[in-house]
Amino acid sequence: MTKPEKTLIQAKVFEFAFNELVRSKRSTFQPEWTIDSWAKFLIWVALNCGLSGDRENLEFFAESLGAALTTRMRKKFFERTLESLSVHLVADPAESQILLMSIKDPKELTPEKALQVLGKVGLSERALLDMTKWVIDEGLIAIPWKSSETGS
Repeated sequence: MTKPEKTLIQAKVFEFAFNELVRSKRSTFQPEWTIDSWAKFLIWVALNCGLSGDRENLEFFAESLGAALTTRMRKKFFERTLESLSVHLVADPAESQILLMSIKDPKELTPEKALQVLGKVGLSERALLDMTKWVIDEGLIAIPWKSSETGS
């Protein structure tokens, strides 16, 4: 086995472990689907990496992660795949909309199914439920956050 092959395997193991960590711990940081929950998660990771919780160490931790890894972690933190409903959901409160995408048949993603998904993942209270404000396209529904979620 060559060194590049070993490095590739190590990278895949890291990616797997990091994805599982995010998936298994993200719901423990409340309130879910908020920037506060994301910040609490990052602080928890920093503390578990042996850093103290003071501002200087947390800033050092954030710099050490780098933009690419932080972006991947954040994406994983705020997305869900609901196989049973054939929907992929991205709900980052830093974005203006919650996105629901059909995994299989685009015609199966209806506004009624979107409401079901929002309820299942605990977003009904945070999303604007006025369907006239939704952008509905084949296989994709974009739902605005309630204004207090995004600060607008």
